[in-house]
Amino acid sequence: MLQTAIKVVLTILFLLCLLDMPYGYFQIVRFAGLVGFGILAFQANETKQKEMAIIFIGLALLFQPFFKIALGRQIWNIVDVIVSIFLIATIFIDRQRQRN
Repeated sequence: MLQTAIKVVLTILFLLCLLDMPYGYFQIVRFAGLVGFGILAFQANETKQKEMAIIFIGLALLFQPFFKIALGRQIWNIVDVIVSIFLIATIFIDRQRQRN
């Protein structure tokens, strides 16, 4: 349940980045991404999903707010959309796994 909530919140935050937001919003999103992906990585590691843990660690490092990764607005928008699609897909994959 916590994983789903984190994924939904992060997805909404990332998709809102497509709008013309103030710079402070992007800093908050980066910090939320670091924390959210850190929690998701920890939980994936606890459930023996090593591949997902590595992906979430990579995403936490990508979105971390301390050392800015300058990709440009267009590329960040593409990254935000791809990560949002990935998070939504993992929600459905997790639900399928729980049913089986």
